[in-house]
Amino acid sequence: MILSYIRDRRRGAALLLFCTGIFLLVFWLERLSFRAVGYAFLLCSVFLGCVILGDFFYYRKRHRELRWLLERPLAELSLLPEAGSGEAALWRALVKQEWEAGRRLSEEVQAERRDQLDYYTMWVHQVKTPIAAMKLLLDENEAGDRTLLAELFAVEQYVGMVLSYLRLSGDGTDFVIRRIPLLPLVRQTVRKFAPLFIRKKLSFSLEDVDGEALTDEKWLSFALEQLLSNALKYTREGGIRIYMEPGKTLVIEDTGIGIDPADLPRIWERGFTGTNGRTVESSTGIGLYLCREICKKLSHEITIESEPGAGTKVCIRMDEAKVRPE
Repeated sequence: MILSYIRDRRRGAALLLFCTGIFLLVFWLERLSFRAVGYAFLLCSVFLGCVILGDFFYYRKRHRELRWLLERPLAELSLLPEAGSGEAALWRALVKQEWEAGRRLSEEVQAERRDQLDYYTMWVHQVKTPIAAMKLLLDENEAGDRTLLAELFAVEQYVGMVLSYLRLSGDGTDFVIRRIPLLPLVRQTVRKFAPLFIRKKLSFSLEDVDGEALTDEKWLSFALEQLLSNALKYTREGGIRIYMEPGKTLVIEDTGIGIDPADLPRIWERGFTGTNGRTVESSTGIGLYLCREICKKLSHEITIESEPGAGTKVCIRMDEAKVRPE
C-alpha cells in the first residue's frame, strides 16, 4: 500500500523536493540565520507531515473501497465512491455510461432469450400433440409397423430432449426434491424401451435396485432414459444390466461397442459425438451433456467406465449431502 501510494504521488513529491531545494538555496545565499530557517523548516515539515498522513489514510480508504467493489459485481452505481476531483468525476461518469450501456444490452439479450425460450417451448408442446395422435393410431392398428413405432418413439425422445435442454438452460428450474423409491422409477423408465429391447433381441436384467433416493423423480427419470437410449443405440448383442452398488450408486451396464479412451475426457461436452457418434447418424452429442447437468443440479455424481468392445458402465451416486428435500 505504501509503495503504491508513493508511486501515485511521485510527481507531487518530486515537485515538493524541487521547491524545497530552491528555498534552501535562497536562504543559504542570503546568509539567513540557521535558527530562523530551521524553525520555519520544522513548522513546514510538521504541517506537511500531517497533510501527507491525512492524504495517505484517505488514499488507503479509497483503495480499499475500490478493491471491495472489484471483488463484487457492480449491481448499483450508488456503490461507487463519490468523486473527489474533477478527473475522478469524469471517470465516474464514464463508468456510469458504460454500466448503463451494458445493462441495456443485457436486458435486450435476456428479453430475446425469453422470447426464444417461449417460442421453442410452445413448439415442443404443439408437436407433441400429433406425435401422441400418430402413436395412438399405430397402437390401435394390430398390424402396425414396429419399425414405424420405433422411429416415432425416437422422435418423441428428441422432442423431450429439446424441452429438457430449454428448461435446464433457462433462468429457473422446476425441481421438486423429495425422497422416492428407486425400483418403481427404474421399472417405469425401462418399460418405455421394452419394444426396442424386443426389436434388437437384447437381454435385460434388473438386480438389487431397492431403497430410496433424495432426488427429483422427473429429472432423474429423464437422465435414466438418456442413458438407456445410449446403451440401446450402441449395443448390438448381449444386453443391459441395472443394479445397485454400495453407497447408493445406481449402475447401468451394457455389452455394447464401448467408448474410445481418447473420447472419454470429452464425452460430457455439449455437442461432442466422438468416434462412435460418427458411425451413428442419429447421435446429437446432447444426451450425456444433459445427464451431467441434471446430476450436477441434483448433487448426484455421474461417472463412466468403458473400453472399446467391452461395453460401458455408467454409475450415478445418489449423494444426499447437498440435497434439500422440498
